[in-house]
Amino acid sequence: MSMNPTDFNRILRGYDTKQARNKQLHSKRQQEVFNAHKDLESIHKRISTIGLSSIKQAMANPLNKDFYQQELIESLAVLKMQKKALLTKYGYSETYLDPIYDCSDCEDSGYINNEKCHCLKQAIINFSYEQSNLKHILDKENFSTFSFDYYSKEKDPKLKISPYENMQSVHDLCLDFVDSFNREFRNLILYGHSGLGKTFLCNSVAKEILDQGKTVIYLSAFQLFRLFENYRFHKDEEIVTNDDIEAVFRCDLLIIDDLGTEFNNAITKAELFNCLNTRLLNKRSTVISTNLSPGEWVNNYSERIISRIFGYYTQLKFIGSDVRMNRFR
Repeated sequence: MSMNPTDFNRILRGYDTKQARNKQLHSKRQQEVFNAHKDLESIHKRISTIGLSSIKQAMANPLNKDFYQQELIESLAVLKMQKKALLTKYGYSETYLDPIYDCSDCEDSGYINNEKCHCLKQAIINFSYEQSNLKHILDKENFSTFSFDYYSKEKDPKLKISPYENMQSVHDLCLDFVDSFNREFRNLILYGHSGLGKTFLCNSVAKEILDQGKTVIYLSAFQLFRLFENYRFHKDEEIVTNDDIEAVFRCDLLIIDDLGTEFNNAITKAELFNCLNTRLLNKRSTVISTNLSPGEWVNNYSERIISRIFGYYTQLKFIGSDVRMNRFR
């Protein structure tokens, strides 16, 4: 997940490009409006200079600085209201002349109080995705390309439901998870035999949450535990940094694909519990896919891990035969 300084500087140069582009667009808007409406230009100039005038008055009369400060606040409020009224009168939005930012939180600097902004964190994650070809995968595997045609409509005699009907329910629950992501803290575990579409739906969820501008980290179970292993045992080599581990704990959505394929021991169990529990405490959503059945979860993981999964995850069961085989028939 770490990147070399050259790649990181390339991302930061992208922020310089954004700032230059948006400043140019802002300047064009000002020129367009002020050339057509001199009264708006006059108000804009007064807003720009009134602060300096107030500072000069306060410096000349320091005992009255509170009076000048209050006078400045009131005058600015009046001028800004007049500016908005004129913009509306001439057919513009009230914010048409406001500074333009791709990310208003950091004002396209990439940092807030010397900490990486969420947009910079996501840019780093996106870069990693592009390097690993995941972006290309998400373009192919998403909700718009998902098909129910590969699922049988024949009812399972025990479950009294067909794979087709079951997948419709699972699909809708995943969509609901995406739609309510900003309102509700929820977690999903997708389980069932291999080849039933669990990874496809994980990819679909990832794309939707990324498109919402959220930070998403998608790792196979093997990649996740290799990350923890390198951090624990190869710290001096800086293969994995504190930022990498922090991102796993703090990203808006963590997707762990193929849980159960990792080499399972006391260390991996402890790392998994710490990861899941920390994310629960911080109300950060997690999606897990696994080929293991609930009975196998109990055999493979500790009671503490199972209690979190059963207590805080919506369980989505996949049934039927391997749809990947059906695609090539």
